[in-house]
Amino acid sequence: MNRNNFLAVDVGNSWYKVLVSDQGEIADYQVPNAIALFDEEFYEKPYDEEDVDLEENLIVEVKSPSVIDRREIFYIGKSAMKQKNVSLTSFNNQKTEEERTYILLFATAAYHALLTNPSKGELHYTIDQLAVSLPTTQYKEKKESFKERLTGDHTIIFHKVPGVKEPKEVAIKIHINDVIVGAEGALAYLALTRDQESLMIKDDSLVKDSQKGIIIGDLGGDSVDFVGIKNNKPVASVEGEPFGINQFLDNIIQKVSKNELYSFNSRSELEEKLTAGQSEWYVEPFAGVKKDISKYVTPQLRLMAIKYLEHFDRVRSSSNEIKGAARYIAVGGAAEIAEKQIKEAAVKWSERGRPIELMFPENMSQLNVQGLMILAKMQWISKNQEYADDYAYTKS
Repeated sequence: MNRNNFLAVDVGNSWYKVLVSDQGEIADYQVPNAIALFDEEFYEKPYDEEDVDLEENLIVEVKSPSVIDRREIFYIGKSAMKQKNVSLTSFNNQKTEEERTYILLFATAAYHALLTNPSKGELHYTIDQLAVSLPTTQYKEKKESFKERLTGDHTIIFHKVPGVKEPKEVAIKIHINDVIVGAEGALAYLALTRDQESLMIKDDSLVKDSQKGIIIGDLGGDSVDFVGIKNNKPVASVEGEPFGINQFLDNIIQKVSKNELYSFNSRSELEEKLTAGQSEWYVEPFAGVKKDISKYVTPQLRLMAIKYLEHFDRVRSSSNEIKGAARYIAVGGAAEIAEKQIKEAAVKWSERGRPIELMFPENMSQLNVQGLMILAKMQWISKNQEYADDYAYTKS
């Protein structure tokens, strides 16, 4: 199986988290969910091209059946965040229907191919198994159409590539053999219970607890994806809600802009700062002037924490299949940022006589993409039985 290429992409509203197993070599990327139209007239050439970081200068054109060909060129990721016309995700966006999803996903795969196979002209790259995520609110109805739009051939042209002669273009032709779609939250359970290399069960106690029931609350950008696990399998009666950290990030950005005269380029920039810890909760509106923004951050995280627990309480009360759950597990990047505030809110919840004892796993923000890589490998094995003897796993 080490001869194959596997790509796992957690399609987040703030970040695309990516794991690649390329001929057995592992790589990971984190790309801001941001795009901006490129305009040749306003492009500023770098002073010294040798100092240009390709990741911060990703300018792409995508030719694919999944994207209407308007001959448009885009900045993506970090390069898009620097642009005034940067486009971020809207509330409750439908990922499978938005072209930005395919532009970012294909371009990220092509970026990996370019880094690992430097080329001056045209490069072909095959992905044997792609695994992607969808929120539970979109998973059931959208997963098949998502698979169809991702499978097949797609061409990504990188423009203004540092170190490449005029016209400074590199074309990557990607072929995706097979796609499997996973539901956010359920993927986290997969990562918590299975080893990423052997695919064997690694946490027997969690699997045993699933006999009584487990509820996972995956708190993301624009959705909180609840998954109920019973007897090691997801239950149908638990679903997510259109609620996440982005609305609270937007409130913080507005307050900081108004009161401290500092403008964040994107939610991703603010989220990076929050993830780094409270010692980084400041901005510099002017050189040498630091402004503490914790007074804007903390109240918003507290509000989000309270709402998160309210959703948790509603879910555990509304599903007969999962009543009396043995464990409640918090996952997701937003839960990682607000872990302190969620724990504080949980204390008050206990005082009200409705205790929610949450488990906070390590690397909460990475669990979905880790689960996707496991899902990709398991899907490949199920289709190619000659590899099954090398991996001890069960499908349950």
